Amino acid sequence: MKNLIRFFAFSIFVLTLISCNDDDSNDGPSITTFTASINGANEVPANNSTATGTATLSFNNTTKVISITVTHTLTAITMGHIHLGAVGSNGAVVFPFSSVASPIAFTSVALTPSQEADLKANLYYVNLHSAAFPGGEIRGQLIQGATTGGRTGGGY
Repeated sequence: MKNLIRFFAFSIFVLTLISCNDDDSNDGPSITTFTASINGANEVPANNSTATGTATLSFNNTTKVISITVTHTLTAITMGHIHLGAVGSNGAVVFPFSSVASPIAFTSVALTPSQEADLKANLYYVNLHSAAFPGGEIRGQLIQGATTGGRTGGGY
């Protein structure tokens, strides 16, 4: 009987130690997602284009790299890029797209701290141009959504 009590006491002790383990395992990179609805009404000034699009941008909080996918319905697109600028204002091109056929896929080099701050302040927008609207046919502000992944720890 003494051995059985010792066994249970030892088992409880071991289980207590295991449950107090500070689990700092990494559940993959921390990714923040940004999305944009792209249309002519968002242009500055707004236009009557019937073209539309969507953009989904993933920001890796560890490597500081962005990856974006843009789909659109433009048939005569001439160029596209990510600009710096708040809603309602025009700004400079920050990241030009090398290909503009839908879906557009682009991956950046590591962002600077200033670029990261601008991105997280929702100060970037996607702009797609055409011959009919050389200043920009459709535009959409990149708005921060959820952050997933990263450290899961805290097993206490």
